Order: sequence, then structure tokens, then C-alpha cells
Amino acid sequence: MNDIADLRKSYERAELNEHASAEQPLQQFEQWLKEAIQAEIPEPNAMTLATVASNLRPSTRVVLIKGYDARGIVWYTNYDSRKGQELAGNPFAALQFHWVELERVVRIEGRVEKISDAESDAYFASRPLDSRIGAWASPQSQVIESRTILVANAAKYGAQFLLQPPRPPHWGGYRLVPDQWEFWQGRKSRLHDRLRYSLNAGQWLRERLAP
Repeated sequence: MNDIADLRKSYERAELNEHASAEQPLQQFEQWLKEAIQAEIPEPNAMTLATVASNLRPSTRVVLIKGYDARGIVWYTNYDSRKGQELAGNPFAALQFHWVELERVVRIEGRVEKISDAESDAYFASRPLDSRIGAWASPQSQVIESRTILVANAAKYGAQFLLQPPRPPHWGGYRLVPDQWEFWQGRKSRLHDRLRYSLNAGQWLRERLAP
């Protein structure tokens, strides 16, 4: 068996220069996201979401970004799930994108808020029918006896709503409003490039961090 401690990689694909990077973090993020999509890497829209419970125990899971603009980063989920319960008690979270093939990481921190019902309704209506039924069928994060429960629930709600399931009241969108961004570009000899953007009095301060 190979020793995982001996697994190493030299990062040499690109560089991140503070003088050539965007002045606004959202612009830098948009550029990198577009490059990740153009590179056709697997699921460039996947991001890790970290939340902290009332007992200060952190947890992470992978969710999909569904929108972004000057207001923040948006994803959708079950409000009654573990992440929803933790955000209800502590509305601060962190997101991380890891685009392995490009040797890049983006970290985002900030306060989380629910988006409007109108926004959640519009997105829910755009989802495939099976996904809309699934939002009703799955009591996310709760213990269930078997997969049979999910299948039975899906059949139940499919028969009840047919082709027009409404958005469940326990399902909708969240928006993380960033106050800090970090862009990480792998470099040779572990001398990686790290640029942090911090919100200070309404202005973004851009700083280089040691790797």
C-alpha cells in the first residue's frame, strides 16, 4: 500500500498577481468561474458549505451555486435540514470552491439570509418535475427506516400534485452576503499565491497572504 504522506504534486499551471487581479472580488470570482466552466472540469458549480451549530461544532456539505451578483452567492435547500437549522441559530457561514484541475481555490465568508419567496418560487418552477417532487418527498437530514420511505413519498406527492407541485414551505434559497473572499492559486515549491479581499467601511481591501 502506498503511503499517502508521500503523495505530492507540484503546482505550476498559473499565477495570481495582486496588480493584475480584479479590484472587486466578485469580478475576480466571475472570471475564475467562467474559466472553470470553459475548462469543462467536473461540476465547476459545486461548493462546500460550512456552518456551525449552537454547540460550536462545525459541519460541511457540498451544495451547488445557483446564482451570484453584487448581493452575494445563492443556493437552494431544505430549510429544515441540518444546515438550515444551524443557519437559523448562527447565520454565518463559509463557502469553498476547489477547482483541482486549475489548481485554484476560492473561499468566501459572510452572513447568510433567506432570499425572497418570489425568487425561490421562480427557481423552483424551473426545476425538473422529479426534483420538485423530491423536495416534498425527502425529510432531509431526518432518520428514515429505508429508501422505501422516499419512494412511497415520491409516489404520494406525485399523485397529489401531478405536473404542478408548488414549492414546499420548508424549501427555498439562501444568500451568503460576503465580507471576505480569498483566492488561492497553487504555485511551485508550495509558495502559493493567496489574495484576500476584506470589506472595510464599504470598500474592498485587497491583501496578499503568505501561503
